[in-house]
Amino acid sequence: MKTRSDAFLFEKELDWEKPAPGIRRQIMGYDGQLMMVKVEFEKGAVGSMHQHYHSQATYVASGKFELTIGDRKEILSTGDGYYVEPDQSHGCVCLEAGVLIDTFSPVRADFLI
Repeated sequence: MKTRSDAFLFEKELDWEKPAPGIRRQIMGYDGQLMMVKVEFEKGAVGSMHQHYHSQATYVASGKFELTIGDRKEILSTGDGYYVEPDQSHGCVCLEAGVLIDTFSPVRADFLI
């Protein structure tokens, strides 16, 4: 497994992974301490509730999402963002097709397998 990405990453050259129906992602850069991932959702796609030991901050690049973090549920749209502390349960439903830009610390090594 590589310990860091190349310095420049071009969308047209990167593979898309399909972690769930209606969802695909591209890893946009990483090293051992940080990872950025672009996640594209079709309308109605579900990012199922899950948790991980990583800190996560996400920017809504486009679309509309119903986000659940712990017991709190909010609607987020283009330009909004959210933070998920380590080990906090979270998930989303895509209300309007869109893209999330996820950042993780440390790197999500499970995404690199």
